[in-house]
Amino acid sequence: MISVDEALRLVLSHAQANRPRRLPAAEALGLVLAEEVASDVDSPPHDKSLVDGYALGSDDFARGQTELVVVEQIMAGDVPRRALAAGQCSQIMTGAPLPPGADAVVMWEQTTTVGEPVSRVRIAEPTIRPGQNVMPRAASFARGQVLLRAGHELRPIELGLLAEVGRGEVAVVPRPLVAILATGNELVAPGCQPGPGQIRNSNTSLLLAAARRAGAVGLDLGIGRDEPEELARLLTEALAADVVLVSGGVSAGVLDLVPAVLARLGVEQIFHRVRVRPGKPLWFGVSPASPAEGKEMAKLVFGLPGNPVSGLVTFELFVRPALARLAGQRDFPRATTRARLVCDHEHRGDRPTYHPARLEAADGEWMVRPLAWRGSGDLAALVEANALALLVAGDYSLPKGATIEVLPL
Repeated sequence: MISVDEALRLVLSHAQANRPRRLPAAEALGLVLAEEVASDVDSPPHDKSLVDGYALGSDDFARGQTELVVVEQIMAGDVPRRALAAGQCSQIMTGAPLPPGADAVVMWEQTTTVGEPVSRVRIAEPTIRPGQNVMPRAASFARGQVLLRAGHELRPIELGLLAEVGRGEVAVVPRPLVAILATGNELVAPGCQPGPGQIRNSNTSLLLAAARRAGAVGLDLGIGRDEPEELARLLTEALAADVVLVSGGVSAGVLDLVPAVLARLGVEQIFHRVRVRPGKPLWFGVSPASPAEGKEMAKLVFGLPGNPVSGLVTFELFVRPALARLAGQRDFPRATTRARLVCDHEHRGDRPTYHPARLEAADGEWMVRPLAWRGSGDLAALVEANALALLVAGDYSLPKGATIEVLPL
């Protein structure tokens, strides 16, 4: 067996970002940018007013003039028609361009109109400085300026910025495609009533949701029976995806056929079995790139344990980081935190254990409560879990208040 850290190192050493693809910006939310984006315009495209009020030349106030002639009204989207001379101003709306001769805007609330209809305006504000209530042209960014660089994740903010600079299409790292195959003669579909010796297939639903939540596209290949030819057919189909998750069939039983079938299909085993609980039987291999067969990137293949909690834990520890790397993310999401136990806890075991737990903040620090858990088949215990408490190998007692490492889910 190898350690969790060594297993993760091996997984990530075989994971590389998918080849970029051009997509409509509207479909790129959550993806990683694969090119630089520069602006084709100045923003704002003109000196603009930040308030509703009157555009004027600050020099008039330097000469002591506080009553001005209104020569036009400028709305957002208008183009000023008249340049301002001494003693003149223009009524202006928020976002509208300043007319020539204006270098400041006084707020409407600081003025009094004179005449009906408005022909003159009296300014109550005692001082007017150049640039007051004005956003200069290109103050946000200038034409030709690089705004986004490769490696930047596209959030709603970035999609708005792409629209502002006219980029309807961008090069991005596409979402990884994850094929999921559950194996076992005992499995039936969730909508079926199990017969004697049968159980419903919960692993596919769990892993599909986990993959989608990790930003990947999930492909359900159904249930593979414990028969070499059927498994070979389904796994051949699965290897068209970027990542293959096989649930079950990787332990040491008579019907644990998956490793042998994968070897037959040319998948190279990298490791089998990890020093961890739950998840010890984890299998990982790589189907090498084969340009002649249209396989330009290596395929990552994970043989996950059949028990659902084991499948979830190994997904969080190894698959999620691999998906992040394939999606072009610079850092893989496996950040742990330190938390204090809210109760005494007894641990027994010769492997590091990722124990379902409840993590909460209290008085400015993280507190964690290990949940009652009856082993890797006890999926219901995880309903209250939002973290995995990392308990080092050994037989020992932890007192309330002890600090341990925790992996948030």
